[in-house]
Amino acid sequence: MNYEYTAIPPHRIPRASQASFQHALDTYASETNKVISVWRSFHDEDLDFRPHPRSSVVADVLKHQLLSERRFFAEFLGAPEPEPSGILPRERSVEAYSQRMAELAEPRLHFLAARDESWWLGAAKFFDVERERIRIFWRRVLHTAHHRTQLTMYLRLLDRLAPPTYGPTADVTWKGADPTLR
Repeated sequence: MNYEYTAIPPHRIPRASQASFQHALDTYASETNKVISVWRSFHDEDLDFRPHPRSSVVADVLKHQLLSERRFFAEFLGAPEPEPSGILPRERSVEAYSQRMAELAEPRLHFLAARDESWWLGAAKFFDVERERIRIFWRRVLHTAHHRTQLTMYLRLLDRLAPPTYGPTADVTWKGADPTLR
């Protein structure tokens, strides 16, 4: 497994129009890379894996993540997005889902980079309420992390290696890594 995979390398992250919002772009790119690292830890034959009868299969989680990101960015943040029918990859493979995630993320970074403080702090419709766009954005990041963690548990149940997303794991460590156990 190549844990050095980076769909969106730092040099391709645009600069925010206001430096105080650069952290949002950096975080979105980083979270996208982490999601793709987890996705790429699956094999194509795992796409139908369901750990429990009431759980989603891996492929459904990937589809949901692609479609829900599109919904957040299009409906709640006003970003130009493809129609829902154009979101999912034509091919049903781990690599196709991973590539599609990266393809969709890059234009979103450019959209976010062009926004100013009044946009970030302005209100927008979020389901049945109004919220500041910055809050909607962070809800998106948290939702993405939730599904990344869900799929990491699926990897464990499949006895696959879990990629490091915030630091060392039981599977991957390095000199100087400190799992903060004391």
